[in-house]
Amino acid sequence: MNSKLLNEKGLLNYISGSEYDISYEREREKVNDYIDNILKSLKANVEYRYFAFQTHGDNIEYCDGKRGEDFPLGKIFYHTDGLITDREDIALIIKFADCTPILLYDPIKKVQASLHSGWRGTVKRISEKAIDKMVKDFNCSRENIFAFIGPSIDMENYEVGPEVYEAFKDFKNRDKFFVPFKEKYKLSMIDANKDILLSCGIDENKMEISKISTYNSLSLNSARRQKENYKLNCILSIIKK
Repeated sequence: MNSKLLNEKGLLNYISGSEYDISYEREREKVNDYIDNILKSLKANVEYRYFAFQTHGDNIEYCDGKRGEDFPLGKIFYHTDGLITDREDIALIIKFADCTPILLYDPIKKVQASLHSGWRGTVKRISEKAIDKMVKDFNCSRENIFAFIGPSIDMENYEVGPEVYEAFKDFKNRDKFFVPFKEKYKLSMIDANKDILLSCGIDENKMEISKISTYNSLSLNSARRQKENYKLNCILSIIKK
């Protein structure tokens, strides 16, 4: 499972699902074995791999192609939900269960950003911050950026409270991705994140949007379906040489 659009543009990418649990807290060093298996299936040789200790925030860290002191085979960034790099042949790895993984890629400047955007990260507009960073720090042009919105929980199965609806009060198109349901709401994370990308000037024709639901697809892990025993999927991405 991957973004065919971004793969064609030069960003090798892969989504792991229920065959693995990409959680260092539970699986420890097994995670490196899982990533080795994924890289082998992709026939990809990378020197380093980068993870984020995700906290539903909007911090984005630059991956410099070096190994950290605190993580075998690569580096982990704490309190981080976005990774960005212009380095080839290093792997960025973002974990998700029902939250939305987003990949951004400029094939001209060869810059990628990998993001974890749950509803809190979406409220904080993490994808907008990543696009701004691509433009400011790497001289990317918005018209050259391609985007992939990966699998996430579907609207029908994503019921949220009125406090979540209120948190999106600054989104002028809020009522296009919230539907009232009894005393709560159903939220489309696809539409919320697409709204941000469009507002940032990303061409809709340069977006690929997965319609696969983490909740409905047994090939993916889902926090709401698996409850307290849920496992983590990941999206892995590498800039091709």
